[in-house]
Amino acid sequence: MLAACRPVSIPAVAASKAQRFRAGLAALVLATLWAFPAHAQDPCAAFSWDVVHERSLFGAAPESLSAAAEPASAPALSPDKLYQLKLLEQSKVSFAAAPGRKPPAQGAYAGLARLTLQSAGVYRISLDRPAWVDVLADGVAIASKDFQGRPGCDAPHKIVEFVLPAGTPLTLQFSAGSRDTLKVSVSRSPAQ
Repeated sequence: MLAACRPVSIPAVAASKAQRFRAGLAALVLATLWAFPAHAQDPCAAFSWDVVHERSLFGAAPESLSAAAEPASAPALSPDKLYQLKLLEQSKVSFAAAPGRKPPAQGAYAGLARLTLQSAGVYRISLDRPAWVDVLADGVAIASKDFQGRPGCDAPHKIVEFVLPAGTPLTLQFSAGSRDTLKVSVSRSPAQ
């Protein structure tokens, strides 16, 4: 004896496919959010380096300093502190060497600081906004080792790594800044 087959209507099949599609789409959205939750909520979490120390520094209250217009009067920075540097119009700064990047046509800010380290190694100079940083030893620029930056993040926005010597007075040149203040920290890279 054959069981009676109930005919399935076309609208019922279409509704079933639409439900499966919506369920699949919802699963895809949830999987994407689980895979990238920190990036969606915190642009600073997008660094591929370990930046726990730098983020901790940028969470502290900065020490305010005025950046210098010439190397001889540059304020001294120390590692593992956050500074807020008051910059000058770039046209008023006498650099120890030409900056590695040309400033925008108008309105750029710049300034100088100095640094002497007790031990050699890879150090990070972190900034809260776009600006160019050069490190000089005896007037000669030290090439950067690597860098990262994250749009939408200001704690920090940009990190540049340099291999720096011990016991050598270094000049830090900040240039091509878009504002007259710049938060800065210097820290040893944790990758050593």
